[in-house]
Amino acid sequence: MFKTRTIVFAALMTALISSQASAFAVGNGNGNGNGNIGSGNGNANGNGNFGSFNGNGNGNFNFGSGNGNVNGNGNFGSANGNLNGNANFGFQNGNGNGNLNAGSLNGNANGNFNFGAFNGNANGNGNFGSLNGNGSGNFNH
Repeated sequence: MFKTRTIVFAALMTALISSQASAFAVGNGNGNGNGNIGSGNGNANGNGNFGSFNGNGNGNFNFGSGNGNVNGNGNFGSANGNLNGNANFGFQNGNGNGNLNAGSLNGNANGNFNFGAFNGNANGNGNFGSLNGNGSGNFNH
């Protein structure tokens, strides 16, 4: 009898542990990722995304709307960090491998560390203000 109880207990514990490993998602269209809240977040392994249409295609910790799709991580605002962009803030920053861009329309197509508006697009890095460093221009203020 003791052996039967041990087997039953082991089976119940296995079921409990395996059920705890399931993804946590709140909202509509969230799936395959863990800890996604909102609508259309975390599909194809995206984790910790909040808002709408964030972190699809391995994107993690994206907040707002349309951020961090296709490997983008840590993006905040709207339409930031899509296609490998990381840590972009504001509106349409860091799409196409752009990293650490803030403001509006900065660092798209490989631009990094651009702040303001329309800076560092197409390989421009370290540009501040407005309309600086587009087309491989660096460190313009």
